[in-house]
Amino acid sequence: MARPLVAVVMGSSSDLKTMVEAVDMLETFDIPHEEKIISAHRGPKALHLYIDQLRARRVEVIIAGAGKAAHLPGVIASLTTAPVIGVPMVTSDLGGLDSLLSIVQMPKGVPVATVAIGGAANAAILAAQILGLKHPAIAERLARYKDELAAPADTRKETK
Repeated sequence: MARPLVAVVMGSSSDLKTMVEAVDMLETFDIPHEEKIISAHRGPKALHLYIDQLRARRVEVIIAGAGKAAHLPGVIASLTTAPVIGVPMVTSDLGGLDSLLSIVQMPKGVPVATVAIGGAANAAILAAQILGLKHPAIAERLARYKDELAAPADTRKETK
């Protein structure tokens, strides 16, 4: 397998049902990736070690899904210079608004790009757009995808 360009990270196995949309979209664009479940709250030392490993392996973009207090994307962004895209999870308490506000309200110097609540597919598309600046093959696949989106509905190919 090629070296992963994207890490899809989530704080809990319950986030997988949402984050699989990012994984599916990365596969649509044939972008090498890996998935990791690791909590910023329950495993901070393990998270720091993992982010150090991502840097050493030259992973270029990180997609991080988290719910409620949603610290994972921000903690990751504080530990790396790679772009971090936060995916707020739907929650039982506030429907995900808590997650969204937690991720989008990052302090100056620690930005996290943030997509809609449950917007894991868009996170992967944003990752493809970032990677496309450096990797022409990804840019080409993304352009084809965007062309398909613009085509009349009755002529579109089915996408995941």
